[in-house]
Amino acid sequence: MATRTRRTQRRTEALSRERIVEAAVELLDAAGEGGLTFRALTERLATGPGAIYWHVANKSELLDAVTDAVVAAALAVEPAEPAESAGSAGSAEPPDSPQEKIRAVALGLFDAIDEHPWLAAQLTAQLSRSLWGSVTPRILESIGRQVRALGVVEGSQFTVASALVHYILGAAGQNAANGRGLGPDVDRGEFLAAASRAWQELDPEEYPFTRAVAEQMREHDDREQFLAGIDLILTGIITLHLPRG
Repeated sequence: MATRTRRTQRRTEALSRERIVEAAVELLDAAGEGGLTFRALTERLATGPGAIYWHVANKSELLDAVTDAVVAAALAVEPAEPAESAGSAGSAEPPDSPQEKIRAVALGLFDAIDEHPWLAAQLTAQLSRSLWGSVTPRILESIGRQVRALGVVEGSQFTVASALVHYILGAAGQNAANGRGLGPDVDRGEFLAAASRAWQELDPEEYPFTRAVAEQMREHDDREQFLAGIDLILTGIITLHLPRG
């Protein structure tokens, strides 16, 4: 009886919604959205399609569940100590300050999108067609609470939180896409080096600035540049949107 119970528990665990989502993430990471099919999923889980449909009705619902799970994990990242926070050298705020919590949310999403290249497209789809779904409010709440804690005046809170969310998702999505459109084996350093050389060869009269920063672009660190953008936005928020005096 005990052996039968353990086997039943193992089958239940294997066919849980959480296990299905985990397997779907693995398929998406390996082959993108096109590789996520219910046939591939049943093969990976060694089960029949009926067992999967018991938990998720269709691929759209599965993608929503997968996106929500990955985002929830990304938003659970705790702020790092100042000395450990990449790109925040010189930051004077304690880890529990609104600024550091915003940086933690931003980096959590940045790293998740970098690790799961399919996530950027799914987040764009969620934000454009399903503002009432779980993902959009989850991200907005994580940023908005800290915007409020920062002391932003009430009439500016939505604008400020939206600006942060759009920057985070846009910059992280662009970073994840850099070079990947050329193939999975493209090296980031080689991609940036080629872009830098192309910029340096532009017409000096028509593109003086682009030529001047070509070397900086080649040598930049993605995470540090991303956090520098967050700091620029935070500086603007504190300057423009906190109560006077």
